[in-house]
Amino acid sequence: MKQVLFLFLIISASMYSQILSEKERAIVKDEILAERFNELLPQLMDRAAIDMWLVISREYNEDPVMRTMLPATWLNARRRTILVFYRNKEQNTIEKLAVARYDVGKNIVSAWNKEEQPNQWEALVTIIKERNPSKIGINISDDFGIADGLVQTDYKELKEALPLEYENKLVSAEKLAIAWIETRTEQEMKLYEILVKITHEIIDEAFSEKVIVHGTTTTEDVVWWMRQKVTDLGLETWFHPTIDVQRNNEELKSHIYSFSKGEKEKLIIPGDLLHCDFGITYIGLNTDCQQHSYVLKREEDSVPSYLSNAFKKGNRVQDIFTSNFEKGKTGNQILLKSLKEAKNEGLQPSIYTHPLGVYGHSAGPTIGMWDSQGGVPGTGDYPLYFNTVYAIELNTTVTIQPWNKNIRIMLEEDGFYGEEGFRYIRGRQEKIKIVNPKTK
Repeated sequence: MKQVLFLFLIISASMYSQILSEKERAIVKDEILAERFNELLPQLMDRAAIDMWLVISREYNEDPVMRTMLPATWLNARRRTILVFYRNKEQNTIEKLAVARYDVGKNIVSAWNKEEQPNQWEALVTIIKERNPSKIGINISDDFGIADGLVQTDYKELKEALPLEYENKLVSAEKLAIAWIETRTEQEMKLYEILVKITHEIIDEAFSEKVIVHGTTTTEDVVWWMRQKVTDLGLETWFHPTIDVQRNNEELKSHIYSFSKGEKEKLIIPGDLLHCDFGITYIGLNTDCQQHSYVLKREEDSVPSYLSNAFKKGNRVQDIFTSNFEKGKTGNQILLKSLKEAKNEGLQPSIYTHPLGVYGHSAGPTIGMWDSQGGVPGTGDYPLYFNTVYAIELNTTVTIQPWNKNIRIMLEEDGFYGEEGFRYIRGRQEKIKIVNPKTK
């Protein structure tokens, strides 16, 4: 894996990075998965104080956690797939078993011979009895949908099959499931560097004269250019991108309008402040970025100072916010402290940052929602841990005197929080991009 990733990092110096072939991607994915199972999972099980974890799914109705555990050649679970992870802390071992007809890739071995024991649930019970765990974690959760993947039918049949003494050991694996989803390894972060670089490069090209032509290009043209570019590179988008416009003769739209994606197609003209929301998916990880660009008027050669100054206020909100990242603090605590500090400086902030990783809107501490600036019960009460990734998503409203109106600087950049503190994975936008459109 390290050789493949090292080659990838060298290639990445070229435009857009050269995307790995499907076979190379599979090698990287499976090697990362092996590292996560063998090195990361035992630590997470110890932290959650769960010595047996059951992940149960049927084909096309996969638990979100199971989706992150399948090897590159498995696009779905098969029949009913039951994964059993058993951690013996005293012996420092981790067993990875599948109560299924097949090995699940190279990492999880089949532990069910249907010819000897036709009943899959009874085979699971035998495995449990032989190991006699203290706690049996199952994926049920009131607050985190990603950690609530055990469907009613499988839950009912599991309870019916378990002897009472083992049924009484069932506990929610919420914290373990969240930890598995949110925690990134060193190799994953090397890969993340490439993903964010590609994301930034696509945005740079979208916000350029190559794509935007005065009097011709619409916001939807740019949106579909981005979608096509991602497809042409052999990647995927995890959400449909958006391009919106703020201009001096139009009133600032409400948050409800903006976040319902109600923006209609517009012809891009000089003097427009453009904004994009864009992210890609590659080898099991996701990015999520929002950046701004300004379309020069004929007489201009730079972004007007009043817009540049407004943008700096957006960067200032970012700085205040990320300076409050502290292990053990909940999303709500970080949110409220950051909002208070920003408002004390005369800023008008709104913070709605979310965990990012194997899912775009991933598991971990929710740090505000655009319509919940007083805190988010449940998901906002979850604490911050090391080795986690976030889409630092926020905005600040700024009054622009030359336009005689408010505008909204909306920023989103991918960042990593580790033992050395917070850092942007590939830097952040610190000035508005320029589009100098050609006249057709």
